[in-house]
Amino acid sequence: MRIAVMGAGAVGGYFGAKLAASSNQVVFIARGSQLKALRRNGLAVESFQGDLHIRDALFTGDPNAVGPVDLVLFCVKSYDTEAVAQSLGPLMGPATVILSLQNGVDNADKIARLWENHDVLAGVVYIASQLFQPGTIKHSAGGKIVFGAQDGQAHVATQAVERLFSSAGISCEVSTDIRAVQWRKLLWNAPFCAISCLTRATVKEIVESDSLTKLALACMAEVREAATTQAVALGPELFAETFHFSKGLGNFKSSMLQDLEAGKPLEFEAFNGIVLDLLQRAGKQAPINQVFYSALKYLDEKIRVTKFA
Repeated sequence: MRIAVMGAGAVGGYFGAKLAASSNQVVFIARGSQLKALRRNGLAVESFQGDLHIRDALFTGDPNAVGPVDLVLFCVKSYDTEAVAQSLGPLMGPATVILSLQNGVDNADKIARLWENHDVLAGVVYIASQLFQPGTIKHSAGGKIVFGAQDGQAHVATQAVERLFSSAGISCEVSTDIRAVQWRKLLWNAPFCAISCLTRATVKEIVESDSLTKLALACMAEVREAATTQAVALGPELFAETFHFSKGLGNFKSSMLQDLEAGKPLEFEAFNGIVLDLLQRAGKQAPINQVFYSALKYLDEKIRVTKFA
């Protein structure tokens, strides 16, 4: 299968490498220092499951150099979704499938509005990986993808992608309620990403702190209430499950803390902004996410000023 990885960072790079190692033709689309490193030395994955080094692949920053593909793994940051989705034209054939492997709950909707005649699937990734340095990904835990069509049906596209992932040794599961799965992931992202950025704490430090645990639980309660405005029910037992999962991550740094330390823009709109917006539109308050949103927006503005100064 011919696959384009749009955004070859910690997530896209890892899964793209697994697919390339399984004899698929994978094109990695990246930019900046990551693209330079990939062109120079290839893509290295240092994994507890076994290292990979992908050299014989096309590494490019230009979709026009690729041509139509069977599958686009859409792995860019949420704030770039619409701009990057508009650039997919050269990759799109009549039956091209797009799979969003992004954080947040509405990115696949944004992509589908632009490519309404194509199958656009939503995916949720459970992985501890980070871009250790340009061209090198460190994978320390997890590696599962849960994905599905947004209408909950089992399409030919979902079945084909499931076969593809399974043949590449990628743990995967097709969900008939992918929206609920996305909201369950947000139940983690909204508190843990914000708290880690604002306190510079690892996941281990958050779950071992009584004060930060209480703060995370208060944020999760607001996420749960926001989910109800979208007809998604998050049972209270998911709070305990989320903390149990977090304890297994050890000293892992959240993706947003990794971005903060690397001087990259932050995904606070997708994590905390959407909770705040949905509850405000429903006439309700979200005091924890309001504080998180405002503080993270300040940090993001500082990053952007420094980046473009």
